[in-house]
Amino acid sequence: MRRMAGPPAVAAKVQIPRWIQLVGLPLVLLFLWTVAGAARHVIFLFLVAALIAFLLNPIVRGLTRVWIPRGFGVAIVYVTFAAIVILAGAALGTVVVNQTKSSASRVNDYFTVEHGQDHRTHAYTDVDKLQVWLDNHHLSSLKVRKQGHDLVDKIRRKDVSKYTGKVINFVEGAAIGTVKFLFSLVLVIVVSVYMLLGMPRLAKSIDRRFPPGPGAPPLLVRIEHALASYVRGQVLLSLIIGTSAGLGLWLLGTLGWAPGADKYAVLFGAWVAVTELIPYIGPWLGAIPPFIYELVVHPISALWVALLFLGIHQLEGHVVVPNVMGNALRLHPLLVIFGLLAGGEIYGLPGALVALPLLAACR
Repeated sequence: MRRMAGPPAVAAKVQIPRWIQLVGLPLVLLFLWTVAGAARHVIFLFLVAALIAFLLNPIVRGLTRVWIPRGFGVAIVYVTFAAIVILAGAALGTVVVNQTKSSASRVNDYFTVEHGQDHRTHAYTDVDKLQVWLDNHHLSSLKVRKQGHDLVDKIRRKDVSKYTGKVINFVEGAAIGTVKFLFSLVLVIVVSVYMLLGMPRLAKSIDRRFPPGPGAPPLLVRIEHALASYVRGQVLLSLIIGTSAGLGLWLLGTLGWAPGADKYAVLFGAWVAVTELIPYIGPWLGAIPPFIYELVVHPISALWVALLFLGIHQLEGHVVVPNVMGNALRLHPLLVIFGLLAGGEIYGLPGALVALPLLAACR
């Protein structure tokens, strides 16, 4: 007689004791957190490369539709981008060099012996005006005249040669930082090129694991659209803040509160708009050139410039960024604020830089 075939054998499930799960999971998470903290710079570079690859992939995909090989399309995109950056840098550099020469001439006049007495007299007058303003606004308890005059005399007596060592150290640090930045930039470009070349295989792999719903675009396309919305929001934010800074400096110069600021309002506004593309520290970087310029040309006026940028920064962080980026990414303003703060706390500046793009991609 033929024996009846029994049911197919079923592999026994491995049961992990509960106490091992409770102890092991936190240890695994702690290990991953430690590794991520140690490799934060590498993780940041790869995240930036991934964001660049996702942003450029639609352009490369469009080139492949007109019978251009993908590798050649990637080369076209990067060469075109490099040409645009070089031309824009050359155009902006010409303006910056001309304005820098003019500003350097003012700085040179400021520190010459011939004009030293005149500038000291102007500084004394500014301090006296500040004391009169305090007296007229019921702040006479604040005595700044003597301390201000002493500070002017102290600055005037400073020997510039004492700062030679500091200048040399600064230049050395800047050179090392520049080399590190260039190395990181090359690494990001190389990694993003490899990601772009392998994007079709990545898209197929993602679609197999996360198939789109009926009528919904693939996940990769949705990520690209979200990141494109982030870029549009960031550009709009830069234009708003740059224009606000330029108009504010022009108004301060016109009113006489910051002499000379109106002449360079367009240049400083353009600089603020460019640095605004860097989240977290961009607004402070944008404030440095106009503040230093006023500090050299008319020291007391630097206070008004500092107050202007402090106001812009507060308005930006609490009103402009949450609403502009929230509308662009279709996220609640509170979630935008939380993302920036959480990214900055977890990973510092790199975390703040990639927080909103990651939120946009995860949405």
